[in-house]
Amino acid sequence: MKKNIIYSSLFLLIISVSAASEFRLGRDYGSLSNPLPVKQDGVVDVVEVFWYGCGHCYNLAPVVSKWVKQQDASVNFQKMPVTWGPVHQLHAKLFYTIEALGVGDTAHSAVFTAIHKEGNYLASEGAILKFLEKLGMDRSETIKYMNSFSVRQKVKRAIELSKQFKVTATPMIFIDGRYRIEAKGGHSKMLEVVDHVIALQKPVS
Repeated sequence: MKKNIIYSSLFLLIISVSAASEFRLGRDYGSLSNPLPVKQDGVVDVVEVFWYGCGHCYNLAPVVSKWVKQQDASVNFQKMPVTWGPVHQLHAKLFYTIEALGVGDTAHSAVFTAIHKEGNYLASEGAILKFLEKLGMDRSETIKYMNSFSVRQKVKRAIELSKQFKVTATPMIFIDGRYRIEAKGGHSKMLEVVDHVIALQKPVS
């Protein structure tokens, strides 16, 4: 019985390694023509580009949240809002305001719920202010952060990176500003490809 368990475990390990080795550049993930400068700090940067109004991003959010908790200090994960048009840039402003207010854990989820479950598309600053007030945020404090230099600069940086990364859909995940992974074949496969590319990017010990 014990031998059977060992053989089964080895078989599953072989299958897992085999599946991972099947991920190929140009098919399962792409490279950027204008990548970010190479870093030498040993940390792999993972950026998920998303939009609050994207249904796939809404469904991916809890899956990514669970995945992030499984990572160690060698992986630096960040979310970056897409900035295609006025409503996307407004929602980017909302994202960075929430971050500045320090209420990201609850507020980001609440935004997704408001848009996808309650039909509140938060399509104006007034709607956003009212929404954040309901979450307990002080209106004057929210306005201060929404109009702050820091939030404006972060939105500007997101616009620049979206253009450099050539973001054409959401969600997309970028590794070290060099590789692009799209949501093909479901969320689980997407994160399997992410794990594969992260392993390639980690320095050999």
